[in-house]
Amino acid sequence: MASKTSPTNNKQRARKRFGQHWLRSDQVLNQIVAAGELVDSDRVLEIGPGQGALTQRLLDTQAHVLAIEIDRDLCLQLSDQFIAFMASGHFRLIESDFLKINFEQALIDLELDRPNKVVANIPYYITGPILEKLLGRIRQPNPQPYESIVLIVQKEIAERLYAQPGTKAFNGLSVRVQYLADCQLICPVPPSAFKPAPKVE
Repeated sequence: MASKTSPTNNKQRARKRFGQHWLRSDQVLNQIVAAGELVDSDRVLEIGPGQGALTQRLLDTQAHVLAIEIDRDLCLQLSDQFIAFMASGHFRLIESDFLKINFEQALIDLELDRPNKVVANIPYYITGPILEKLLGRIRQPNPQPYESIVLIVQKEIAERLYAQPGTKAFNGLSVRVQYLADCQLICPVPPSAFKPAPKVE
């Protein structure tokens, strides 16, 4: 089923080493933002904003957005694209690898309030480490848990996160994540929703 796509003025090609796939489906973008149930007092963490399609919708809710992007060229584009939101204090951008950054120290250094929600289209190949950094571990949960975390993940991973005991998809990941969070499926996202299209749903 074809879906309406979001225009972008950015021409940078996706880089495989960063697992970049630009989300283009307006329908999916709207569902993701709606799942975040954002209000203007929310402070949202976006991991890997890419070309800013999701970022724009997050900012449209009047929430404050803190984005962490590893790609220097994209950081330059995003800074230009959202300069007005940066000036108003609604958008902050950190150029860094989310898995390597000392996030709590970065918030202190930049004098930023801690985000209370996460909404992101993350690189699929590092889903596990990102979930661990956001949620913590069973023996050491995140001491300041987020109110909600909305992520686009590979279909097979989503099924494991949501799986019930006794089902084929239920495994160690299911146990760990469900101990730390209540998991819900939002919507399927076909490869056609992205450019370039990934090889997985």
